[in-house]
Amino acid sequence: MVLGADEAAFFRDFDPFGFILFARNVESPDQVRRLTASLREAVGRDAPILVDQEGGRVQRLRAPHWREWTPPLDFVTAAGPRAEEALRLRYAILGAELLDVGIDADCAPVGDLITGKTHPFLKNRCYGSDPATVARLGRAVADGLLMAGVMPVMKHLPGHGRSEVDTHHELPTVTASREEVNAHDFAPFRAWRDLPMAMTAHLVFTAWDGERPATQSPAMIRAIREEIGFQGLLMTDDLNMQALKGDLGQRTRASIDAGVDIALHCKGVLAEMQAVAHEAGEMTAQARARAEKVIANRPKASVDIRQAERDLRAIMPDAFHGPN
Repeated sequence: MVLGADEAAFFRDFDPFGFILFARNVESPDQVRRLTASLREAVGRDAPILVDQEGGRVQRLRAPHWREWTPPLDFVTAAGPRAEEALRLRYAILGAELLDVGIDADCAPVGDLITGKTHPFLKNRCYGSDPATVARLGRAVADGLLMAGVMPVMKHLPGHGRSEVDTHHELPTVTASREEVNAHDFAPFRAWRDLPMAMTAHLVFTAWDGERPATQSPAMIRAIREEIGFQGLLMTDDLNMQALKGDLGQRTRASIDAGVDIALHCKGVLAEMQAVAHEAGEMTAQARARAEKVIANRPKASVDIRQAERDLRAIMPDAFHGPN
């Protein structure tokens, strides 16, 4: 729950772009505030601190100190025709809670489209199956976070919805045509290509690269940059996932060589972090320019959280549970 001396020394020497927190790092608001301050002190700057706070199963800050949210798909269904407005308010409230403890980036919105075969680990984290609807709802998620002064990290590029297996354990293969994927899976991300940061998916798309997952495929990274049009800071999904082959050093090197800007390691083991840092090396000039743009364009908080709570409860009386 606190930053150890060895970790602090490593972060000072390596100077990572930022940090990501998990439930294991979270105990209470005051403890998280101390931790985020310690992380930034270790690198001597106001480094971004990320978290996966979607609501539902993927929610690192939970009751009794933080609000509990239903899974995004359940929330969208319950909100009905007012889902867009409700999502904007939900993520403004959620984002305000994050910023209050020093977390200024959230790994959302989720642009993955539900299909008939979407794996259960992902399905209720999504917003729907229609690209235009998901694009509209995900924009509301991003807008809510930005209102709270929190940077959105859209995921999982170029689309995870066709996965029939859990990438924590296996590597999925997508055999849909280039035209189908481009028109369907890419569409939400193309609509959000102006967002500052994004996360890759560990899936093979055979129409672009029959061997390597998107995270490690130069052809797929080019598609993200050119066909989707995303020019922001691109990070991997967790390199510990077993969809990827090789040791952590090999996984990191393959991802950076493919054109990803940031290697994301989520396990918190110091020796593993050192291996990832060694292989990631210094950021490229292009990656550094993207990172500097993210920092320069950090949003300013503008939400009145109490009014947002009242507005959301007017739409959905049981929208959340937890402190008021």
